[in-house]
Amino acid sequence: MSEFSTGDTLRERTDINKYWFWLLLQANRWLLAVGLAFVIFFVFMTWGVLKPVSLHSTMESSDMVETLFSGLIGAIITGTTLVVTINQLVLSQEISSLGSQRSRMDLTMDFRQNTDSLLGMTTPADPADYLYELIETSEQRAKTLRNTLSETENQELHEQVDEYVADLLENANHAHSLLEDADFGTFDVVSPALDYNYDRKIHHVRRLGMENRDSLTNEERSAFRDLLEVLTMYGPVREYIKNLYIQWALVKLSRAILYAALVALTTAGGMVIFVDPTTFLGTVFGIETVLWVVSAAFAISTLPFLLFISFILRLATLAKQTLSVGPLMLS
Repeated sequence: MSEFSTGDTLRERTDINKYWFWLLLQANRWLLAVGLAFVIFFVFMTWGVLKPVSLHSTMESSDMVETLFSGLIGAIITGTTLVVTINQLVLSQEISSLGSQRSRMDLTMDFRQNTDSLLGMTTPADPADYLYELIETSEQRAKTLRNTLSETENQELHEQVDEYVADLLENANHAHSLLEDADFGTFDVVSPALDYNYDRKIHHVRRLGMENRDSLTNEERSAFRDLLEVLTMYGPVREYIKNLYIQWALVKLSRAILYAALVALTTAGGMVIFVDPTTFLGTVFGIETVLWVVSAAFAISTLPFLLFISFILRLATLAKQTLSVGPLMLS
């Protein structure tokens, strides 16, 4: 494999198993939380079936189930309040003075004017289109670099640039295919943005330009600078969109936990108040009915915590894979 060849996806550039990687980043967060709840339900059912003494007999001799769900009620209220409070603190940066908001607007418009000049068009307002146009511009300038160096006498440099451009175009085509029709608020925008490894491309184009600067013509130097410019512009745009997605995800997490907390509290409260050894008698599929009910109720009562786990797994992985901006390759 050439030194310029890299995987087209973030997963291919890491050592993470593809199934585990899909679970961490790609899987629907609600479905992941529900899947974890089913795991908890299955484990509880298994323990209940294997236990020598039936759950019905245990409930007659102790208040174990009532104690369990009473503790869960307190944990749900406390945990939900803490999580929502922490998320609001993270989002509190949006609450600022008029001067701060004006400064943010000025910086944003300055940057967009720079990208207007870079793209030769009005910068798209849609995040997916914004990334798409930057990647497409990097493709065009990479082709220009390759064509400019096609007549160079430095055959080694020509071959290296050809390999570099071929890898860039392949990676860009992959990102393009995923960005089409992607909607902000879903991971579909952030995922291809991470797949396009601009950091390695910046490093390689800088190294090629620096190592051969004495033999390059002015036109060739300009082609190197033009490509470096668009790749350098891509970095902060990707980070900005990633940060917006994280804030968006934290808002969704707060709402999801609030919704799930209502269901969990109702379930746990119902188990404390209404369920006793005489409530659910008999068996279902040869397993005592009360075991089915207690296991299902416990799994449902843990949903707020499971949603927190599922969202934070993605956000923590996202933060880990994008710790640096620029040509500092951590993976």
